[in-house]
Amino acid sequence: MNYTKLRELRNENGYTCKYMAKELNITAAYYCQIETGSRNLSYNMACKIARVFNMKPDEIFYKDHMEKRLK
Repeated sequence: MNYTKLRELRNENGYTCKYMAKELNITAAYYCQIETGSRNLSYNMACKIARVFNMKPDEIFYKDHMEKRLK
């Protein structure tokens, strides 16, 4: 699943994949794989990502998740 909202938030805040990876204590490759949907997103990681943006996980991931389910 491609996380469009996540990429938009990252870009709006001027964050790079490398910056996000550092904040999350993961590799940049791992983070990019999450963002593009090549790697599954755990609830724990969704919470960590949401904290970087001072948001709730649902605010970032719910819409993308529901759009995929409806297809």
